[in-house]
Amino acid sequence: MALNNAYDMRPLRHETAVGAGAQLALLGLLGTAIGLGPAGWLTGLAFGVATWAALTRALRRSWLESFGPANRVTLARATLVGGVTALVADSFESPPPVTVLVALTTVALILDAVDGKVARHTGTSSPLGARFDMEVDAFLILVLSIYVATSLGPWVLLIGTMRYAFVAAARVLPWLNGALPPSTARKTVAALQGIVLLVVGAGILPVLPAFGAVFAALALLMWSFGRDIRWLWRVRDGEAATEVRRSPELSPASNRPQALQTPANSMNATHAA
Repeated sequence: MALNNAYDMRPLRHETAVGAGAQLALLGLLGTAIGLGPAGWLTGLAFGVATWAALTRALRRSWLESFGPANRVTLARATLVGGVTALVADSFESPPPVTVLVALTTVALILDAVDGKVARHTGTSSPLGARFDMEVDAFLILVLSIYVATSLGPWVLLIGTMRYAFVAAARVLPWLNGALPPSTARKTVAALQGIVLLVVGAGILPVLPAFGAVFAALALLMWSFGRDIRWLWRVRDGEAATEVRRSPELSPASNRPQALQTPANSMNATHAA
C-alpha cells in the first residue's frame, strides 16, 4: 500500500514542484526587471515554500487521482499572488513599481473567475480545489489591504483580516461553522473587495474618493458578514430550521470557498461570507 501511495502521489508532486519552480522564476524575473530588495525576495520565497508545503500536504490527504485543469489555473493564480506579495513587502523599503503590481493583481483577479468555470466545465470540482481557491483569494485580499493601508491607514486591514478573524472565532464558537444558503449579494460583495483595493492601490483616485471607496467596500463586507452571522445564529437556535431543510445547496461555513458560500470562506473566497 505504501508503494502504491508513493506511486500515485508522483504526478501530484510534480504539479506542486512545477508551481514552486514557476514562483521562483517569477521572483527572478521581478528581481531582474525591477530589482527586488531583500524583503521582497524573502517574502516571496517564504510564500512559495509555504504554498508548496501546504498544497503537497493537502494533496496527500485528498486522494485525488490527478491535479486537474482548474487546480492548475488556481496554482498559476497563486504564483501571481506570490509576486504581488513580494512587491508589497518590497514597497516598505522602496517605492513599488505600481504598473507591475497592478498588472499581476489584475490577471490574478481575472483568473479567479476562470478556475471555477474550468472545474465545472471539466467535471473536476473537488473540496481541495475549492479550498485552494478560497485561500488564494483570501491571501490576495489580505496583501492588497496591507498595501492600501500604508496610504489610507491601518483601518483598511479590517478588510483583509475579517475572514481570518471569522475562522478563528469559529474554532471557539462551532455554530459559526453552520450552513448558509447561496447568495448573489455575498459573491458580489466579495468580488468588490479585490476590485476596490486594486483601483485604490493603483493610485488613480484622489485621496477622498479613494477613502470613500474603501470605506464603502468595508461597510458592505461588514454587512455581509453580519447578515450571515445572524443567519447562523438563527439556525443554531432552531429559528431557521425549516428554511435550512428546504435549501439543498447549503454548505458548511468553514469549508466553503468563494463560490461555495459561508462567512468563513467566501471573501472571493475571501470574505467568509
